[in-house]
Amino acid sequence: MKRVVVTGYGAVTALGETANESWNAIMSRQVGYKFLENPGPNIRARYFAFLPNRRERYGWIPKGIMRCLSPFARNAIVAARESLAHAFGDPAAIDEHYAPHERATIIGTGWGGIDASNSIHASYIETGLGDAFGSLATMPSVATGACSMLWKMRGYQSTVNAACATGTIAIGDAFELIRSGRASVALAGGSESLRESSNVWNIDVLSALSKETSDASRACCPFDRRRSGFVLAEGAAVLCLEDLDRALKRNARILGEITGYGNFSDAFDFTAPAEDMAARVLSIEAALKQAKRKPGEIKYINAHGTSTPLNDLNETNSIKAALGPAAYEVPISSTKSYSGHLISAAGSFETIVCLQAMQNGVIPATTNLLEADPNCDLDYVPNDHRDGQALDVVLNLSFGFGGANAALILERLG
Repeated sequence: MKRVVVTGYGAVTALGETANESWNAIMSRQVGYKFLENPGPNIRARYFAFLPNRRERYGWIPKGIMRCLSPFARNAIVAARESLAHAFGDPAAIDEHYAPHERATIIGTGWGGIDASNSIHASYIETGLGDAFGSLATMPSVATGACSMLWKMRGYQSTVNAACATGTIAIGDAFELIRSGRASVALAGGSESLRESSNVWNIDVLSALSKETSDASRACCPFDRRRSGFVLAEGAAVLCLEDLDRALKRNARILGEITGYGNFSDAFDFTAPAEDMAARVLSIEAALKQAKRKPGEIKYINAHGTSTPLNDLNETNSIKAALGPAAYEVPISSTKSYSGHLISAAGSFETIVCLQAMQNGVIPATTNLLEADPNCDLDYVPNDHRDGQALDVVLNLSFGFGGANAALILERLG
């Protein structure tokens, strides 16, 4: 089996236009969400982490491709381009090292172009005309297809749809693909854009979104007893994975190695986590087993940490069940407290955060953790970052609607 490393990453979030800008915002204790006075009829939520409207973000995209892209897909290829530039200096330089059929693309999304679909439908009802490219813009796989075309990724192609666990599963699947020798390099991640009011209402009516209407510190406060739901965020995050031997051959900078991946399903409920926690526990245990690591060797966990009453408690108990006594020793934080919940991009963005934490020796704090829930009694690193940390082995957790659960082990290359 091949060893798989990360050589590049890119992200666009409400925290910043690049992965590094987002990290710097977290280090400065900035949050990406803002109060929105009127998000739409009968929507109770008031805090959102939507991207600022910047047309220049997409100015480099060829017009023939741009006209077929909905917002989530545009953001995905912006993040993918940054990831390739990070890995190769110039995205086009991938041609010097990998043949097109060695290149895989797995760009996931939870709800894809549903915003565009609603807009096109409204136009059709009003005028009798929709969008000539509407069938393409609304495909969940359009971002994967666009990345393939832009950078001649002619190998394995897939689009993961696993709600909030999408990004982590995309990376895990790409890891297994390269590990087995079916690809040598891969773009993997997720992107989400849910801004249209009826789509926001669809989530809000489930009582999933934060119910806070005036205090930003209560809008997203994972593991705090005041938590009431998650803050919906928009953005994309994509990583570049490579076969270690090939990466070393081209003298690539190695940002970290992926050594373990677990993926199990609740088969319990569409929105609530399984009460027996079996799938979450098995995901963690499987990732540890594949990485040949013991619970006590984990130096940091980036939690799913949505700030919902059900998830945070279930996740706490799942970590305890999976790690045993070591659960009380490992620092854990939720960086959704800064970014909001990026849905399909959450896991891939938080994988980037894990890599940045390892690189900088900093454990990012869980901000807004002012009144700890006594039932969430692990070390959730409240409010103050921890510098000077040797983070050789870290764990990233993602759980999603539909019962999807995924875990990744990332390590400093030894």
